[in-house]
Amino acid sequence: MTFRTVMRTGAAFCFAAILAACGGGVTTAGKPSNLPDEFNPSLDEYGQERETVWDLFTNIDDPNTTLEVNRYLWNASFDILNFMPVQRVDPFSGVIVFGYGVPPGGRTSYRATVHITDPALDARSLKLALATKSGTADPDTVRAIEDAILTRARQLRISHSAL
Repeated sequence: MTFRTVMRTGAAFCFAAILAACGGGVTTAGKPSNLPDEFNPSLDEYGQERETVWDLFTNIDDPNTTLEVNRYLWNASFDILNFMPVQRVDPFSGVIVFGYGVPPGGRTSYRATVHITDPALDARSLKLALATKSGTADPDTVRAIEDAILTRARQLRISHSAL
């Protein structure tokens, strides 16, 4: 590289850095009391304080709005549906997506999506969607798997409390 190319590249980077430094970001200072909320840059479009990625690791939010997953239902879902391959797992939203698998002693291939919506060990906290390759699964089969997951979750809770 020639001296001229190095100088042009350096000047371009300096210009970009100066331009970026001039950009207004979210300030840490409080908003003046005489300005309405729409002029407060630290509030998003819904009037809530902006959050950062680091807020995922703290528990400072209102417990009624943060999503918590029941660990016993979570582990019981993996125990009961262990014949299915796991495709996707999202612990922040409580969703587990299983691929097609044949249960032991069965002939029909099933796939399942488990959604755990509440931290309580309750039947209302567990949502199960079960499908076969030819369409939806029999409601009795879905109910039987839900009951098996709930039973296993209760067993895990009892064994954990005995420790």
